[in-house]
Amino acid sequence: MSIPDYMQCAEDHQTVLVVVQPVGIVPEDEFFRIYKRITSVAQVSIRDSQRNLYIRYRHHYLPENNEWGDFQTHRKVVGLISVTTCGSAKEWPQTSDRFHCQKDVFGATLYDSRLLVFGLQGEIAEQQRTDVAFYPSYDDCPDVEKRVEDFVESIFIVLESKRLDRATDKSGDKIPLLCVPFEKKDFVGLDTDSRHYKKRCQGRMRKHVGDLCLQAGMLQDALVHYHMAVELLRSVNDFLWLGAALEGLCSASVIFHYPGGTAGKASGREPSLAHGQGQAADAGKRHRPGALTANGISADTSSEIGRAKNCLGPEDIIEKYKEAISYYGKYKNAGVIELEACVKAVRVLAIQKRAMEASEFLQNAVYINLGQLSEEEKIQRYSILSELYHLIGFHRKSAFFKRVAAMQCVAPTIPEPGWRACYKLLLETLSGYSLCLDPKDFSKGSHRGWAAVQVRLLHELVYASRRMGNPGLSVRHLSFLLQTMLDLLSDQEKKEVTQSLENYTSKCPGGMEVLTLPDGLKLPPVPLSKLPIVRSVKLLDLPVSLRPHKQKGLLENNMSSKSPFIYSPIIMHTRGEERTKKIEFRWVQGDVCEVQLMVYNPMPFELRVEHMGLLTSGVEFEALPAALSLPAESGLYPVTLVGVPRTAGNINISGYHTSVFGVTSDCLLDGLPSVRTSGCVVEVIPSLPRLQLSTSLPRSAHPLRPSKEELSSSVSVQLFNGETQQLTITLENIGSEDLETLEVTSKTCNTKEKLFGEFLSWDLEEAVSQLPLKPGQSVTLTVNVKVRLDFSGGENLLQDLNDDGISVTGLPISSPLRQVLKPRAETKPLGSESSKTDYNHVKTLEAVMTFKYSGGAGKMEGYYRDLSLGVHVDVEPSVFFTRVSTLPATRTRQCHLLLDVFNSTEHELMVSANNNQDLVLHPSECQRMAIQVAKFDFHTLPQPDQEAVRYTNPKLLEEERLHAQASMISSTLGSLSVSLSLSLSLCSSSLDVVVNGKPCDCDIIADCKVGDAVPLEVKLTNRSKNAVGPFALTVVPFQDYQNGVQNYDLQDAVTFIGSNTFYIDMVKPTENSACMGALLFLYTGDFYLNIKFQDDSAGQGKELPPSWFGLPSVHIKALEAPIEAGA
Repeated sequence: MSIPDYMQCAEDHQTVLVVVQPVGIVPEDEFFRIYKRITSVAQVSIRDSQRNLYIRYRHHYLPENNEWGDFQTHRKVVGLISVTTCGSAKEWPQTSDRFHCQKDVFGATLYDSRLLVFGLQGEIAEQQRTDVAFYPSYDDCPDVEKRVEDFVESIFIVLESKRLDRATDKSGDKIPLLCVPFEKKDFVGLDTDSRHYKKRCQGRMRKHVGDLCLQAGMLQDALVHYHMAVELLRSVNDFLWLGAALEGLCSASVIFHYPGGTAGKASGREPSLAHGQGQAADAGKRHRPGALTANGISADTSSEIGRAKNCLGPEDIIEKYKEAISYYGKYKNAGVIELEACVKAVRVLAIQKRAMEASEFLQNAVYINLGQLSEEEKIQRYSILSELYHLIGFHRKSAFFKRVAAMQCVAPTIPEPGWRACYKLLLETLSGYSLCLDPKDFSKGSHRGWAAVQVRLLHELVYASRRMGNPGLSVRHLSFLLQTMLDLLSDQEKKEVTQSLENYTSKCPGGMEVLTLPDGLKLPPVPLSKLPIVRSVKLLDLPVSLRPHKQKGLLENNMSSKSPFIYSPIIMHTRGEERTKKIEFRWVQGDVCEVQLMVYNPMPFELRVEHMGLLTSGVEFEALPAALSLPAESGLYPVTLVGVPRTAGNINISGYHTSVFGVTSDCLLDGLPSVRTSGCVVEVIPSLPRLQLSTSLPRSAHPLRPSKEELSSSVSVQLFNGETQQLTITLENIGSEDLETLEVTSKTCNTKEKLFGEFLSWDLEEAVSQLPLKPGQSVTLTVNVKVRLDFSGGENLLQDLNDDGISVTGLPISSPLRQVLKPRAETKPLGSESSKTDYNHVKTLEAVMTFKYSGGAGKMEGYYRDLSLGVHVDVEPSVFFTRVSTLPATRTRQCHLLLDVFNSTEHELMVSANNNQDLVLHPSECQRMAIQVAKFDFHTLPQPDQEAVRYTNPKLLEEERLHAQASMISSTLGSLSVSLSLSLSLCSSSLDVVVNGKPCDCDIIADCKVGDAVPLEVKLTNRSKNAVGPFALTVVPFQDYQNGVQNYDLQDAVTFIGSNTFYIDMVKPTENSACMGALLFLYTGDFYLNIKFQDDSAGQGKELPPSWFGLPSVHIKALEAPIEAGA
């Protein structure tokens, strides 16, 4: 026997062997369909008995193995079922002859046989025969199973008769010697009458009867016979049969302890001793008539039961297996028996979960020499060893033998190497080496397994798939090797693997499709997420000029969908869902959006990524791929991927795709836990117009100092204080939506500078009239840039003009030119660098213009955009008013300002004022000019609260009032002192005098005629917040001789018509009271009126100062009356 049956297990010792073979030409699929139905009858309960008969079917069995049937009866072919196709009666004789020839092959051991004929109909088919069954077709054979059961029962009858015949042999001491094939020549010439020979015959027969009892379902009898055979054979050192008896004893014990079987799958067998040993003992007693005679074997087996150990324990089973295998090892020709015994022991140990002892049996099986094996037999042997190692949990050892079997499939001695079988076996070794074809599962946790062996195995898979003619598989396995083993490869190995990958992809580019093998195994895609390695993903906001803003006061659309309440303190989010977190900013439909990736090239050479783009979901997105070239081991390198969303909604950046070495990969961020991201979901709003801004002024070379807001653009200009510059701004619609609304606002940045008037001014009506602005059209806006700053305030640069010999009554104001006009002795002259620095005192004025615009679908959703233009103006001083004082004017409500004007520029200037001639100033020249201005009405200032007045110091209230007055004047004329501000203020109560219908003031002379009554009206106006009066008003005329002498004795020159004293009652705030009278001049000349006020309340009669009322000077010229004609 040269071919072992690796599928054997211990419970096969109780089966009978039936061979099922085709006769003649039978379709393979039809034969195996019938064979499957036949093998379904694997266990038959014998009628009128409590025993079961188990059948083992084989469709191929070597006749030479049948010669070992006496050694172990389960190896003997006792039944034959032939399947044939017979189309006509003419073919029947030939078919019958073939069936008989087939029986002759196993004729010496057959108990019974059957022939199943398909397709024959007619007279022959109607004959009733027990050994032949006729069926019209393979589909019309309903009772095949029933016929097989009848066939098995006939085998049992023969088996039982054989057992009884062996047990009732009457030949006395002449028990035949059972032999194995290689022993027959060794026993020629032996003394058959010796006691040693007789014991050998008895022991072997006892063992043979034990086999028959085990097959016949008499487990307890078999145990007894095996025990007795062991004692007999051990006494004569018949080691081969002693090993067989021990193995039979082990098999019977295994059947008793493990009724479910040891073959690794449930056989559905029931234990022969269903109710314990007592029932088996009764069964033994029931067959007492069949016991052997006293000349051979004791006729009463019951006496042996008490002495026998019966069933072995689990530990004893393994010890007896070891002993049996050691005996088998003494015989070179029993290698197959020894190997099969090792396999059976391993299966038992696997059930007992004793892996280390099982590995010892398998290690012994590896070194059993079976002679010259064919390549197929070697493949089968290594495959079975692999399965057995897997059965006991030695997965890496199992993978080793599986890989050896795979290499044996393509051995050089095979004329046609089986690369497909090799590839299939290599795939089965992956789990043993801790490899998985799914990169997601393989990358979980730390690396497992021996990396060098894994790399070697992957290379063998690549080579096998190439020899199979499937380069796509080679690309997939190489991609897996690069992705999962990159950190374990040397620099040289990285270069070799990438070169091989490029060679394969030139023939078959790699993709992300799932590869399905012929056996149904699916290879998942392998994205090359390590070429390059991505460390972080960051979604970028749109540029400042393109960022959308939501109109204030509009509720978000998604608020109502999340909660019915206006406000909820519960934050609805999933903890830890960082990648699905929504980003604050928004993208706009139709605009280019950017995502920044920080990538790293781990390869020792330049890495070229041909295509790299974004993978998105939720919104239709047009990805614009980029091409990269990363230097060797580049470190972190920023890469910006762009795309254009074509629809509105929430877009999710799910990953990116690359094309490296001809392999296209879709790398999902969910599968890259090491990638850092601040969120991958952003809202895409409907499209908005886009404006491009251009200006007539040059761009600013330096940013604005506050820099709190990002600017779209900025311009810079240099102006003199008081100069005006026009800025032309062109707005072009470069988007795809119409511009429907446009708003322009400005904001001054550095408010610490004192600014007078509007810095930036414009007229937007003309620009708005051109809306809506179509794509490609532009609109122009003119902005006036006017700078009026206060260059005073440098206390260390105060200038005292009294030192220059200019004597003027008044107070000096702050000036930055003291060091210029009058350098100190220890300072440098005017032409020095330090003097120029003080002289060139430049101030900066900055503002931001904001252009808010909207249109299209985005406007309907309440969104807009804005452009920010920064305006940077360097303001140089032009003229300084170094000193200011006041002089009375010819009118009571006006005064003269005396200003010392200094030209601080390097250019000639002309200063113009109202009602004054122009003043020309040369560089660094100072001149004085007078300007007539109107006095201020401070009584219009807001009054403090009455409660505050009640609890505040009156002195403090007066200081606050004076400070408010000074602030009002300073906002108009600049920085003036408080005392100077008082000379510019109007009185709280003013007096208006009208003479002869003409208002009088300091510079107005009223004319009248001598002898005519001159009407006189005096009107008192209360400008304060409180009521004034009552007053007594007295008008006194006088003449001024212009030499310091005034004449009040004018009773003969001027007389009053009526009284010269008037009474004015109390005048409420903002009201007035008038007094009417008349004068009569008797002589010509220049006369003046002195008006005196007295406080008439409570009869005080106290005269009040004229400054309280701002009394005008009344000048009347009396002229000679013309002589009437004819007088």
